[in-house]
Amino acid sequence: MTGFEMFWPLVAHAFLVFCLYALLVIRRAAVVRAGKVERIAFRENLAEPEESRVVNRAIANQFELPVLFYAVSVLLYMTEADNLVAVVLAWIFVVARYVQAGMQLTGNLPLRRLFFMLGFVSLFLLWLWLAAWMATS
Repeated sequence: MTGFEMFWPLVAHAFLVFCLYALLVIRRAAVVRAGKVERIAFRENLAEPEESRVVNRAIANQFELPVLFYAVSVLLYMTEADNLVAVVLAWIFVVARYVQAGMQLTGNLPLRRLFFMLGFVSLFLLWLWLAAWMATS
């Protein structure tokens, strides 16, 4: 491995966040045009229509558990523990985040929960991998 493979899942996750922000802008503009809410409601953090609130929550979710993902990814790279096992687990985490976000936007809660757990377990395994690597180095 060249050492940079560990960063592609991070780039892919960042792309998901950018896409969610773009969707939020589109949905907020649509609800303002439809007269469901005044633009000031977003600035003042007032009641937001469900069409855009669900996207806003999906964005917030990308800054919770993924913070640990970014940290472990950088640490794996720094400790040279970013081998095939780590890269595969990182991709599993990112794919699970994509599916989880999609299920959140469509309201499919059982499938969302399943993919949250898949991502959670893969992230936990990344941290275990780092700990094992450091313990044996």
